[in-house]
Amino acid sequence: MMLDQPLLDELDRRILNTLQADASHTNAELAELVHVSPPTCLRRVKQLTDGGVIERQVAIVDPAKVGARLTAIIEITLDVQAAERLDEFEVLVAQDAAVLQCYRVSPGPDFVLIVQVADMPAYHALAHRLFTAHANVRNVKAYFSTHRSKFDTRIAV
Repeated sequence: MMLDQPLLDELDRRILNTLQADASHTNAELAELVHVSPPTCLRRVKQLTDGGVIERQVAIVDPAKVGARLTAIIEITLDVQAAERLDEFEVLVAQDAAVLQCYRVSPGPDFVLIVQVADMPAYHALAHRLFTAHANVRNVKAYFSTHRSKFDTRIAV
């Protein structure tokens, strides 16, 4: 079964690449950068947004400058992998602000999480909140970043 994938033309790709690099441009600036009229640019951005290609526009914050210096990549294996238990765990971690990303994976652990916290005591509090107190977590394996050599949010289009 094919998922709905919108057909993107060259203008859509230019708009997406420009917005991924800097979404703070005004419509007039964006139109000039991608070489179209402002009304055309505005219409295309609206179509990309309404079609779900553009999910949201955000500011990317430097974690160290807001006191979130510790990044952890965590593998989680649940004791019971029934669909409702997997869903239950996803809901639990989705509600925690320290969890930036959550992926169901296969094979191996059931989930991989990317979390950002202030320090090791904050990580221990998160581990207790999400893993120790949660009766269905069988195994937790955490990796702590010592250096971030690349971070990007752009998707090649």
